[in-house]
Amino acid sequence: MSHNSSWCCTRTLTGHSHWVHTVAISEDGKTLATGSADNTIQLWNLSTGKSISTLTGHSDFVVALTLSKDSRTLVSGSYDNTIKLWNPSTGQVISTLTGHSDFVNCVAISPDGNLLVSGSNDETIRLWHLPSGQIISILTGHSDFVAAVAINKNGNLLVSSSNDRTIKLWHLPSGQEIHTIAGNSSFVNTVAISPDGKTLAGGGADGIIRQWNLTNGKLMCPLIGHSGDIQSIAFSPDSQILASGSGDKTIKLWNVSTGRVLCTLKSHLGAVYAVTISPDGQTLVSGSSDKTIKIWEIVDKII
Repeated sequence: MSHNSSWCCTRTLTGHSHWVHTVAISEDGKTLATGSADNTIQLWNLSTGKSISTLTGHSDFVVALTLSKDSRTLVSGSYDNTIKLWNPSTGQVISTLTGHSDFVNCVAISPDGNLLVSGSNDETIRLWHLPSGQIISILTGHSDFVAAVAINKNGNLLVSSSNDRTIKLWHLPSGQEIHTIAGNSSFVNTVAISPDGKTLAGGGADGIIRQWNLTNGKLMCPLIGHSGDIQSIAFSPDSQILASGSGDKTIKLWNVSTGRVLCTLKSHLGAVYAVTISPDGQTLVSGSSDKTIKIWEIVDKII
């Protein structure tokens, strides 16, 4: 993904009857999964925008989705307090994981596909053995709900954020707490680790995205420009660009090293709850409270 790329909304996908809270793209870039407050998951062909199937089974909002690297398992987290494992090819539920006593806000899968991490309003993070669905451990330490989790590409670092205004770093697979980043001015709604493992980013209610150098722990230049809260962030595959979705109805693309806004994408009519970038860096997908999913693609280069 180039810093001088120009982006255009090439498709708007409709099908959900309520807010779109979460989006995920398969590793091969072929399948898009979207989760909604209509309690369903929709699978789409990313290149054509055609609906493949609708997955039903959750009894409340679907707010978190992630796909295993081999694309054989789709994991969903819901306000019904459960996690479901699905076979994307058949649309069938493989298993339902119970244990959280409140909303499941976030899920992440380790690169080797063995570990599933979930965060909840019950203030805990659970580590599961994904192939068997068995619980491994429960991580406590946050004093309010866990909003987001992310795992680095090496699979040895877990990052979590919470309404307690902290970001915590944990060792995987041991679950040992390594460090707490405190002093954030507001609730940290979303976190992401760059693919190269060097940068941690987090954003929340104050509309500012903060970045930390994971090598030395130092705070990098903040990304300031949104006029609403930060709902979702995602790094480009080359780790040079960060995409952010906000309550101000826009998506911004940032140069990670300079903190400069590269472009602002406007098309949604509601808060942008979810953003993700395809593995090849050529497509961005967003989900919104306007009930739509938008597909953005690089159309040319800005001279």
